[in-house]
Amino acid sequence: MKQPKTPPPPAFEQALTELEAVVDALEQGEMTLEDALAAFERGIGLTRVCQQALETAEQRVRILTDARPDAEPEPFDNP
Repeated sequence: MKQPKTPPPPAFEQALTELEAVVDALEQGEMTLEDALAAFERGIGLTRVCQQALETAEQRVRILTDARPDAEPEPFDNP
């Protein structure tokens, strides 16, 4: 049986815009519990997409600004 394909994650800007909409909807407090939980779950996923995009961008900036010609990406440790 063929598994349905998972859509690719949204671009950073799209994820951030959608995350802001989710937060606004949750703040209004007019959702049912099930809808609020689903929105919260979507918000968590969007937050992870945004965090990953920012970490990737930070690594690219590190590489571009590193004075060594053989610079490689380094793991990002979030304090």
